[in-house]
Amino acid sequence: MPSSWKLPSTPPHDFTLCLDIDSYFDFEHQPERIFEEGFTRSLPLASGDILVTILFNGEPDSPEFLIRSQETLSDEQQQEANRYLNRILGTEIDLNPLYEQASADPVLSPLFEEFYGFKRLSRATFFEDAVNRIIRMQIKHKPTARRMVHDFRAAYSTRFDYKGSMIPAWPWPERVETGDPEKMKQYGLSKRKGEYLVELSGLITSGKLNDHELESYPPGRFYETATGIRGIGPIAAQDLMLFRNRTDAVFPSHWQKGMEKGLRRWIILSYGGDPEHTTEDEFREMIQNWRDYEAVAVEYLYAHYIMAYKRQKEAT
Repeated sequence: MPSSWKLPSTPPHDFTLCLDIDSYFDFEHQPERIFEEGFTRSLPLASGDILVTILFNGEPDSPEFLIRSQETLSDEQQQEANRYLNRILGTEIDLNPLYEQASADPVLSPLFEEFYGFKRLSRATFFEDAVNRIIRMQIKHKPTARRMVHDFRAAYSTRFDYKGSMIPAWPWPERVETGDPEKMKQYGLSKRKGEYLVELSGLITSGKLNDHELESYPPGRFYETATGIRGIGPIAAQDLMLFRNRTDAVFPSHWQKGMEKGLRRWIILSYGGDPEHTTEDEFREMIQNWRDYEAVAVEYLYAHYIMAYKRQKEAT
C-alpha cells in the first residue's frame, strides 16, 4: 500500500518561489507543473532508493508538505525520508531572525517583501550536490548540462517508471567508485570529470570523507575540506556550502588573473562596492546584517538576480 504523510515547515516558507529558479531542478522536472502535480524525486534510504512526490499546501505562514510514496514505508523509514526532505526543502530553516536583524539593510530589506518565505531548494546529500556541480561545471548551455547529469544518473543508479516516464535516482558512491572515467565520456563528461567523480566516491566509501558530517562543519572547515577535493575549486566550494542544512556561510577572497572572483565579488557589486579595492573590514561591514544567515541571504540576492534577468528577457 502506498504511503503518505505530512511534513510541516518552519514559517514563513513559500515553496512556489523556487519554481522560478531553473538551477534548482533537474532534467526531468517541469517547474510550471510542479505546484499542481507535485515535485517528484528519489531519496536514498538505507534500504534502497525510493521515489516520492512532494506537494506544497500553498500557505507560506502555515507551510506544510504532503509526501507520497508508492512504497509501503515504516514509521522509521518515513523519519529517515524526512531527514533528507528537511535538507532538500529547508523546512528547518527559520527566516525570522534574518528578517529582523536585516530589516534596515539597504539591499536585502526590499527583497524580504518580494520574496517573503523564500528558501533555497537543495538536493538530498552533499554527494548529490557535488556530482551535479562537477558534471555541470564549464558547460554554458544549461539544458545540455542538465541532460548530461540525467544520463549519468540513469547509467549509475536505480531507474523508476513514473507516469510513463523514466526518472533516475541519484547514484550511490559505491556504484560510481567502480565506474570507468573513459566510459563516462559517452554521457558527455570529459575523462577528467569522470576521474573527479570516481575519486570523490572513493573518499566517501573509504570513510576518508563523511558527507553527513560535512553538514555540521563550521563554514570555514567545510570550505577547507571541500576545496581539498579534486574537482571542487573555491567557487564550487562556496556554492556547495549554500545548500547545506545550515544558514551560515563564509565568502573567502579568491583572486584570479588580478580580479576578485566568486560570490564575494558578486556581493560587493550588489552593495555598490569595487571588488578590486574592498578591504576585509569593508566587506564584513557590508554583510554585518547577514551574521549567521549568510547562506540564506545570498540566495535572496540570487533569486532577485534570476527574476530581474527573466523580466529583462521578457521585455526584449
